[in-house]
Amino acid sequence: MIDRILLFPYWLILKVRHMMYDCGLRKATSPEVPSICVGNITVGGTGKTPHTEMILRTLLGDDEWGGRNIAVLSRGYKRKTKGFQQVVVGGTAKEYGDEPMQIKSKFPTVTVAVDKSRKEGCSFLCHPETVQTARKARKCRFKDFPKADLIILDDAFQHRAIKPKVNIVLVDYNRPIFKDHLMPFGRLRDLPERIAAADIIMISKCPAGLNAWEKSKWAEALGLHQYDGSECCGTRKNGRKQHIFFTKISYDTAAAVFPEGDARYLYAKRLILFSGIANDTPLQNFLCSDYKIVKHFNFPDHHKFSQGDIRSIADTANAFPTSVVMTTEKDCQRVRDCKNVPSNLKQRLFYMPIKTEFLSDEDREKFRFTLKNCLR
Repeated sequence: MIDRILLFPYWLILKVRHMMYDCGLRKATSPEVPSICVGNITVGGTGKTPHTEMILRTLLGDDEWGGRNIAVLSRGYKRKTKGFQQVVVGGTAKEYGDEPMQIKSKFPTVTVAVDKSRKEGCSFLCHPETVQTARKARKCRFKDFPKADLIILDDAFQHRAIKPKVNIVLVDYNRPIFKDHLMPFGRLRDLPERIAAADIIMISKCPAGLNAWEKSKWAEALGLHQYDGSECCGTRKNGRKQHIFFTKISYDTAAAVFPEGDARYLYAKRLILFSGIANDTPLQNFLCSDYKIVKHFNFPDHHKFSQGDIRSIADTANAFPTSVVMTTEKDCQRVRDCKNVPSNLKQRLFYMPIKTEFLSDEDREKFRFTLKNCLR
């Protein structure tokens, strides 16, 4: 109710925009090849990039899709380049954005591209021979890449001009959309009722011990009735079925941000943490089990680290000479773009690789089966 009263103009704009697409007054185009949209209704913090990587691992390990050409298309938020760009190994976050660089570094053989217009980006991925001659992509650092057989669209749920084959929408377990409000009173960037447009709903950042009763309550709160835990699906009032899955965060062994990194610092008892992501609470909780966090620098999401930021972190590191300095996997892409990082800080600077997993192996297999059926 607060959204419709205090934020009525914003609410009305969203309502009318979606109505125009739903009624066909504004046209939505489907890519030439099967496509998967990974999106959310809130502003950041749901784990789109780790889930995109998980979907990539699922498809690349599948008998049917493993040998096909899978591409990832992102907007490339806060990049300095324009138009369509093919992300290359050894590129920078400044050129492509931190999230596309993170995906490319983990999957170097996968085609990763950025384009503000998902429609035009999909066209280039389906017709790579047009990249070199297209005016929009004239500054692209083009390398030969194969025609895409499937495209994963990172953060395109609000991009209604394109209609993907499968919509996967993420909801943060710690911030349910049915308890949130539109910006600026909350973190909703879209109407919560838009969850009904998802083919698959992912509840992210769940506790590992989530039980069947809690899962059913989540499904009910999201408008799903007759929830079947064995099939991971429920039914809406209009009879439409939706699949719902629950995932958790896990972290791999810390890795050095720079080649100069000295792994002996990982045995320290004290830690300096800095991050520029929407929510670093899960990382804090994980690190607290092994380290005492003596200083925490919390920057805005996608923050571009300045020389002053690096100097403040270095000064704090000098004040705690035996501590290790830790950041997130996404932030490390932007830290590498920084110039004049002190050599002694490079030796102590590490990041925590993040990974999204299902709560059980059985759920992982159900998701693979469900995704393949949706793509057909």
